[in-house]
Amino acid sequence: MRPVARRVDGWTGSRLGSWPGLVGIGCAVLLPVYPSTRLAAQVDRTKPPVLPPSPALQLPAVQTATLPNGLQLAVVETHKVPVVDVQVVLEAGAAHDPADLPGLATFTTTMLQQGAGRRGALEIADEAAFLGAQLNSSASYDAATVSLHVPRRRLEPALDLLTDVVLRPTFADSEVARQRELRRAQIVQLADNPVAMAGIAFPAIVYGRAHPYGRPLNGTEASTAALSRDRVTEFYRASYRPNAARLLVVGDVTLAEARRLLAARFGAWEQGPVPAVPQAAPPAPASRTVYLVDKPGAAQSVIRIGHLGVARTTPDYFALQVLNTILGGAFTSRLNQNLRETHGYTYGAFSQFSAGRMAGPFVASASVVTAKTDSSLIEFLKELRRIRDAAVPDAELAKAKAYITLGLPADFETTAAAASKFRELLVYGLPLDYFDHYAERINAVTAADVQRVARQYIDPDHFDIVVVGDRSQIEAGIKALNEGPIVYRDLWGQEVK
Repeated sequence: MRPVARRVDGWTGSRLGSWPGLVGIGCAVLLPVYPSTRLAAQVDRTKPPVLPPSPALQLPAVQTATLPNGLQLAVVETHKVPVVDVQVVLEAGAAHDPADLPGLATFTTTMLQQGAGRRGALEIADEAAFLGAQLNSSASYDAATVSLHVPRRRLEPALDLLTDVVLRPTFADSEVARQRELRRAQIVQLADNPVAMAGIAFPAIVYGRAHPYGRPLNGTEASTAALSRDRVTEFYRASYRPNAARLLVVGDVTLAEARRLLAARFGAWEQGPVPAVPQAAPPAPASRTVYLVDKPGAAQSVIRIGHLGVARTTPDYFALQVLNTILGGAFTSRLNQNLRETHGYTYGAFSQFSAGRMAGPFVASASVVTAKTDSSLIEFLKELRRIRDAAVPDAELAKAKAYITLGLPADFETTAAAASKFRELLVYGLPLDYFDHYAERINAVTAADVQRVARQYIDPDHFDIVVVGDRSQIEAGIKALNEGPIVYRDLWGQEVK
């Protein structure tokens, strides 16, 4: 199709050069003008375009090997970008903390990078920066992880650094004291943050302090004061063993190469007896109760509503993912549309099943306008009851499943993101081809499945309703709802009389 010439201020394209259709004077430029009548007739702008079926997610295989000392290795080869992620995954999470010393597991992972081998804390940080590497160590309730992200060409010296951090930490007294004081200051600051307060109080109330998931991940002021080099060393020696660890490698490396490099560094790591993975009976469900944590002068009220949920290995996991996406797992979910978009009570209202090795909590949450605390609770409870009582419409079900499946590839876009997802297989003992069938199993969920799991796993009669806010401003409104007795708790979930 030839462009149609257009005159501008008396000039035509022929006066500007030989580029047909480009006309202008000075900085004024015209694009080619094409007849568009037939093209417009082909597009029906009254209907959105129909999306084609999304292509199947093609993931590289998880290859496995075992080092001579029994240490298990999982390798995911992806050679598009010259970077490698290595993760040492250990059964040394906060669920292993002694009942009298919560925070020990996370403190131990912090101490790993404060001196190892011949390097002090600054030398470790300097060398990681010199290698262009990211070195991190942390612990959840279910696992401790030491991770390395590094350019392929610097892999070997970076592995030397990683090996020192995992196998030869020094736990110097001076560093223990320094990190202990830093943590103590962080814990003191929690009392100024209502969101952090709710994050500690809610699991303590749902589980109680006798359950590993009910204890604060980073401990208390008292437990932090009791941290010492001896306690850290004792925990490290008992838990950091190859028979309680897995090695995960994702990136520009082959299985044979990874096995050679890691066997040379971790092959002499000695096995030893390790504590059993903790198992704890969940607490008996209690009648619906409102737990009020007073925060005088709080600008907002922080709401957490929920109870005991499910373990990661539940066969209902996929139905629960669809259910939660409809209820509160996305911006367009029911809770957010109600409390934010319709009523303007909050910037965001969401829900989650935090599935762990043991049954994790189900929680619906938001930070809301203080004056609308009682109104927000009404809307929360309305949505949490409605998801059980009425079948999900087909269009809403299809939208939720598309949200999950179309977002899945983003979880594997980078080696670091992929390593985080593949780590789930090692922590929770899932099949190595788990993600190959993920979208298929999400798409198989029906409306009947959603209603069944909603009725089974969301129980309004046994909700623990935790509200952190200014008691003088919100107590009367909450009482008037008559949704259960009000109990007063502190930051740590302990009763206040």
